[in-house]
Amino acid sequence: MAGTSSATIAAEANPEPVSAKNLRGLMSALQANVGRRDFREVPMILTDPSDWDDKALKLLFAYAGQPKEIFDNTDLFGPWLNLMRNTMNAMVYAWKQPDFLATSATHGPAAMALYDQHVWDKYNLPGFIARKLDKKIDRNTFIEEKSVAKASADDVQNETGPFSAVGNNIPALQRRGVVFLACHNAIWELSEALMKSGHNPDKLSHGQLAADLTNHLVEGAVLTPGILATVAVMQRNGFHYVI
Repeated sequence: MAGTSSATIAAEANPEPVSAKNLRGLMSALQANVGRRDFREVPMILTDPSDWDDKALKLLFAYAGQPKEIFDNTDLFGPWLNLMRNTMNAMVYAWKQPDFLATSATHGPAAMALYDQHVWDKYNLPGFIARKLDKKIDRNTFIEEKSVAKASADDVQNETGPFSAVGNNIPALQRRGVVFLACHNAIWELSEALMKSGHNPDKLSHGQLAADLTNHLVEGAVLTPGILATVAVMQRNGFHYVI
């Protein structure tokens, strides 16, 4: 898959303070509990926990660190990555909350950022985006990381380091502990839209196309059965909802 793998993210130094023990523990546990990505077909409504990353979500629900926020991200071309980075910077370094957990409820057009380059090429997402959103983009730049991954936590004022706008990409934020949640409903709806617009080169059924998209979520993304329903469960478990 394109982009930086979760194994690579875990192996390289997390730039956050070493005092973020709860966050570091969660990242290690999530790496071992993000489920399989070899579906052949998926249903419209998921009913079996084996069809989503149930173990990973339960780890998030039970996270003991504080504070915990879930950002509602739908605008692919909006400032969503920048807002999460800025929030994390302020929470960790101004408010001294190293175990702060930021999660992204990624759905709507923003969900396309969570597919690897294979999906972008196979289903011509640049062409689809140009027609549906009237925007030009030739590849998934949201998963392209700049050479800032191994910067030290002591280098927080570096204007070209991971704490700056250079870190506004999914792998860099994952390395810092941001968790990106993928929405099955968004996958199903994109599959339907791709079929209707002729972006279905293998002539797959709806369930097969949705499975193919699911199998090509970027490494580290946590699959939910539906993001807004999951948000409600997360709020019940102490997460603050950020629009």
